[in-house]
Amino acid sequence: MNIEFRKLPSVEEILSDERIERLIVVGYPRPMVANLVRKELESIRRQITNGEKCPELPDIVTAVVIHAEDVVGCSLRPVINATGVILHTNLGRAPLSDEAMAAMHAVSMGYSNLEFDLPTGARGSRQTHIESLLCEITGAEAAMVVNNNAAAVLLGLSATAKRKEIIVSRGQSVEIGDSFRIPDVMRQSGAKLIEVGTTNCTYAADYENAITPSTVGLLRVHSSNFKVVGFTHEVSIEEMVAVGKKHNLPVFDDQGSGCLLDTKLYGLSEEPMVQKSIDAGVSLVFFSGDKLVGGPQAGIIVGKKEYIARLRKHPLARAVRIDKIRLAALIITLLHYVKGEAAYRIPVWRMISATLPDIDHRAQVWNTGTNGLGEIIDGRSMVGGGSLPGGTLPTRLVAFKGETGKKGAAFVLKLQQTLRNYQVPIVGRIENDVFLLDPRSVLPEDDENIKNILYEVTGKLLNLF
Repeated sequence: MNIEFRKLPSVEEILSDERIERLIVVGYPRPMVANLVRKELESIRRQITNGEKCPELPDIVTAVVIHAEDVVGCSLRPVINATGVILHTNLGRAPLSDEAMAAMHAVSMGYSNLEFDLPTGARGSRQTHIESLLCEITGAEAAMVVNNNAAAVLLGLSATAKRKEIIVSRGQSVEIGDSFRIPDVMRQSGAKLIEVGTTNCTYAADYENAITPSTVGLLRVHSSNFKVVGFTHEVSIEEMVAVGKKHNLPVFDDQGSGCLLDTKLYGLSEEPMVQKSIDAGVSLVFFSGDKLVGGPQAGIIVGKKEYIARLRKHPLARAVRIDKIRLAALIITLLHYVKGEAAYRIPVWRMISATLPDIDHRAQVWNTGTNGLGEIIDGRSMVGGGSLPGGTLPTRLVAFKGETGKKGAAFVLKLQQTLRNYQVPIVGRIENDVFLLDPRSVLPEDDENIKNILYEVTGKLLNLF
């Protein structure tokens, strides 16, 4: 018999552990916990059969505790994003500033004047709390907010182009993620999509030649999650507005990532800015709140009063309206821009603007907790989240290479898995069989915690490998 099987603790031995007993004391049903223990032991038996070693008792108990919390507690948990992708869609995109989180907490604790005008005592609009801020930042005449950018585009086209034609470049008929495509969103709105140009080249004349009596507008869709290189030509937003004015047609701009700061100042490629589209004369600009804006999930619409008024009156506006908690967070996030403090208050921009010497220092701190198993190497971080495709920032990485061969690969995978399933999960990435942790996508406030977790986890793995 495999000696590893003899190391397996009994069900009762695990149930008598202090942490398991504490679970039962605070209300976790004992039969449920016992069943989870049996399932964990069965999983370990399969691992041993496949050639793995039996985990230590504390690790088995930790796994049972995590599974119990997943069953009885909330499966949605905070994680530490050390992947180097700042706006990681799978990890919730933009983390919020302390002030934004405090505002969310404040409005969720009781009642608020969400749709109540305090001076008059009459019914108000939730949009009044945020419109002036958006107009101040972007220079737009009017603004409103809905629950996400796809909803913003859907509402905009439903209110302005139902059963009418909207002209868009063929190269901008993009998929925005999770199999959702701009042409599908447009069709759902009732608008008729007229594609012009080719995948790589579209010219102003292509728009002009496609205009008919049924045309109600021109649409630019920013290809925020990919880049076409080589022989290409795009029509600038200024050129599109000129065509629109010539034919008395509005121009709509779906920017997606919604940049309010100049990315070139931070060593990144140029990203379309909302302010520039408004200055150019665009009628409506649509963008996300949880990408480069750095706030909660939201769809932001800014532009000319006559068009915003039409959107507000449309029945769909109620179906896609933003809730009070995200509205509070977005207001505070926008206030950071108004106060000129976005670069050092909003986490996304703190990460983008972090200097390489600071990143290197933090990587060195992390590495002191690796029990000699890690090393510092150069690398690149990504902004991600459908923003700045191909744009990267220099960084310093804590790398775990393990030994060469099968044993080294097993160590890398075990380290990744153990950190991912830790009480406070740390998520990294693997490149060329090397496990990497990137400080750029983590706020400095987490550094000591990460160092301590790495020390504990790598210390245990030293005994296994």
